[in-house]
Amino acid sequence: MATAEAIPGATFVPDVLRRGDHRIIGEIIDDKSSVLDLGCGEGDLLAWLEERKSVKARGVEISPEKVRRCVEQGLSVYQGDLSQGLADYPDKCFDYVILSQTLQVVSEPLNVLYEMLRVGRQAIVAFPNFGHWSVRLSLLWSGRAPRTKHLPYEWYNSPNIHVLTVTDFEQMVDEQGITVDKAFFVRGGRQVRVVPNLRADSAVYLLRG
Repeated sequence: MATAEAIPGATFVPDVLRRGDHRIIGEIIDDKSSVLDLGCGEGDLLAWLEERKSVKARGVEISPEKVRRCVEQGLSVYQGDLSQGLADYPDKCFDYVILSQTLQVVSEPLNVLYEMLRVGRQAIVAFPNFGHWSVRLSLLWSGRAPRTKHLPYEWYNSPNIHVLTVTDFEQMVDEQGITVDKAFFVRGGRQVRVVPNLRADSAVYLLRG
């Protein structure tokens, strides 16, 4: 059975990036490890990990423009669609595989998660928590698809095609027999340790298959 633990006293990296999930990921990953970042964007996290933690960094990104910007930074990133899997990589070839703020936008999240756990010894998954009180309140009072500070999209232009909460994710990993090594819950860059499904606006999980 999967168990989730909000780690008390974890030290956030003070200068890594503005995003709370990236600060936690920067703290989790060991020096000189091998890392694959799925949906790596313009490579800010990968570049920081290479510079500060001397990791062997690789990335996958669907946007050609963002791939170009990564390559301009000297990063090893290729253009690819995560829904097509990671067949080019053998089993357990990375220490960590990262999926940050991308789980809710891929068409088949379970398949992506399985592939992460196949090619990585551990997987780091971060996602926005749609169970946050502001999302619930927005729907209750407006009667419309919620728009909040951390979910600012209209229903018709949102990249989020799956709506999940902390509780949903923990139920899913438990049903799939996935082990949660660590769990961090964040609100506005600060950790949340009490009632995270209601109070956290995002979550970060360290997983093993």
